[in-house]
Amino acid sequence: MKKYINFKLLEKYKIFQYPWVKPALWILGGLLLGWLVFHRSEPAKKNKGTTEQVENHDEKAHQIWTCAMHPQIRMDKPGNCPICGMELIPLQSDTANIDPDAVQMTEAGMKLAEVQTTVIDKQNAKKDVVLYGKIQADERRIKIQAAHVPGRIEDLLVSFTGEQITRGQVIARIYSPSLVTAQEELLQAKQLIPAQPALIEAAREKLRQWKLTDKQIAAIEQSGKTQTVFDVIADVSGVVLTKQVNQGDYVQEGQPLFKVADLSHVWVLFDAYESDLPWIKIGNTVSFTLESLPGQKFSGKVAFIDPVINPSTRVAKVRVEAANHGDNLKPEMFVNGSISAALPKYNNGIVIPQSAVLWTGPRSVVYVKVPGTKEPEFKMREIELGPSLSNSYVVLSGLRQGEEIVTNGTFAVDASAQLAGKKSMMNKEGNQISTASMPGMDMRTDSKKEKDEKPAKDEKPSKGMKPGMKM
Repeated sequence: MKKYINFKLLEKYKIFQYPWVKPALWILGGLLLGWLVFHRSEPAKKNKGTTEQVENHDEKAHQIWTCAMHPQIRMDKPGNCPICGMELIPLQSDTANIDPDAVQMTEAGMKLAEVQTTVIDKQNAKKDVVLYGKIQADERRIKIQAAHVPGRIEDLLVSFTGEQITRGQVIARIYSPSLVTAQEELLQAKQLIPAQPALIEAAREKLRQWKLTDKQIAAIEQSGKTQTVFDVIADVSGVVLTKQVNQGDYVQEGQPLFKVADLSHVWVLFDAYESDLPWIKIGNTVSFTLESLPGQKFSGKVAFIDPVINPSTRVAKVRVEAANHGDNLKPEMFVNGSISAALPKYNNGIVIPQSAVLWTGPRSVVYVKVPGTKEPEFKMREIELGPSLSNSYVVLSGLRQGEEIVTNGTFAVDASAQLAGKKSMMNKEGNQISTASMPGMDMRTDSKKEKDEKPAKDEKPSKGMKPGMKM
């Protein structure tokens, strides 16, 4: 301040005798000081502005332009898309710096496309085989109730199918002339016991062969009279499947009267297709359900696998033996069964959901999430698949434990890769296009086209053509 203002000179002329002089001098000095400070900072601002302009110029120089409809187009300057003619838009820098084989998606885009990922892990492979079949009576427990003596059915006590009979129960009454004759022989032999004691025993044995009990034979001997009608005693227990006689029918010795089945144990016969047979072994536990009893589960062991394929249905019968507690399992019921078959060969292997795999003929591809990226990025990878499980596949090669793959929305990720010209399901090598022209496309500008299309001045139109017409 003293450098620019001579205070001694001011005191000589008695300037300070006025009260407004000193404040005015202080204001003038402050203005001078501010001018000096801001005047010196202007060159720095100019230099800073120059630096920003250079940086902006560098950014523009490295700016990549693309088409909104055809993201595979990459240009180093603005213009029109060589495919659809739309004006190119600047590509974001973070998108331009991603892996050239990876496709990038935003979190919002993943939610919109319902893209979900899963970290894969090793597990023991199990295949669930679904089977359909029917309940049938155990053939080994089906028996025939036959007539042991010839005669006429006087009274039929079991009159309909489905009726339960028990061993020792009277099921019919029969008149048999042969049985009347055998009784007379017994009574005569009884009178000859002192002379020929062996005759009485022979007569008794003949009646036993016709299934008369010792109690019935003793009653005949005590009464001393022949009986014309005898009870037919059941020698089997079970449910009557078929009734083969009616009251009044004349039957021969050994003729079937009823077909009876013991349903305390039944067979469940499943139809197994050729592709299911390798996973079914004798001894496997089969769980099955009935539509008539929802919520209840039954189980049994595989006891037999038909060695011959039915030529018309192309299936083999798989027999499961099951106990019929409470008579809930009735023959001809439909059942749905399943077998959980273990695959020891593929234990501790990588298993992925079927929704994660895209099929392209001989190729099987999945999308693997690139780790450590700011925005989600995915890369296509070919894998080799093993056997198909219920809703998954065994992976033989191509994936490692701990990698994260797309398990839902795989087609959406693949569509993004195709639009971006990256490796995809249908494009194994990728289709990156920058400034190169496409086959069959005219890459000339509109002005160049007009210039080439104008006829030369000295060129004369062909005969029969009007001026301006194009070939």
